[in-house]
Amino acid sequence: MDFILQPWAWYVGGPLIAISLLLYFYFGKNFGASTNFETLCTIAGADKVSDYFKKDWKDRDFALLFVVGLIIGGFISANFLTPNQAIDLNPKTVQELTDLGFSNVGSQYFPDEIFSKDVVFSLKGFLILIISGILIGFGTRYAGGCTSGHAITGLSNLELPSLLAVIGFFIGGIIATWFIIPLLF
Repeated sequence: MDFILQPWAWYVGGPLIAISLLLYFYFGKNFGASTNFETLCTIAGADKVSDYFKKDWKDRDFALLFVVGLIIGGFISANFLTPNQAIDLNPKTVQELTDLGFSNVGSQYFPDEIFSKDVVFSLKGFLILIISGILIGFGTRYAGGCTSGHAITGLSNLELPSLLAVIGFFIGGIIATWFIIPLLF
C-alpha cells in the first residue's frame, strides 16, 4: 500500500493519462478543464448577460462529471494519500524563493505569502488573486483552451495551434517567474 503514497513515475502516470484520452476520443469527446467554467457560468445564468454563454450546457454534462471527479480525487489525494506536505524541490529553487521572501518553501503546497487568510483579505493579496483569475480566464478563452486542453489533447492530436499555445504558456511562465513575481514579493 505504500506505493500509492509515493509520487508515481512518469511511466505510470503517463499511460494513465493516455488511457483517459483514448476513452475520451473513443466516445467522441474532448478533454479539458477550463471549458467547464464556461459551462458553469451558463448554468448560473450568464447567458442572460452575454450571448457568449448562450449554449446548451447539457451538451457538456459529461465534462461536469469530470470536474466532480477532479474535486473528489483532489480531496482523497490531499486528505488520505499525501503522507506529508513536503515538496521535493530543487535546493536552488528553494533558495531563490526564500530570497524573494517566501517562508516554508518546500514544506507546503500553497505558500502563506499568497494563500493565507491574512494575505487573501489584504488589498494586495485580493488584487493579485482577482487580476490573476481574470487573466487566466481571459487567456484560456482567448487561446481556445487551457494548459490541459492544449498540452494534453491538442498536442496528442498534433495540432499546431496547441503547440503554439503551449509555447506561449511556457514563455508566460518564465516571464512571471523571473520578472513579475520578484516585483510583487
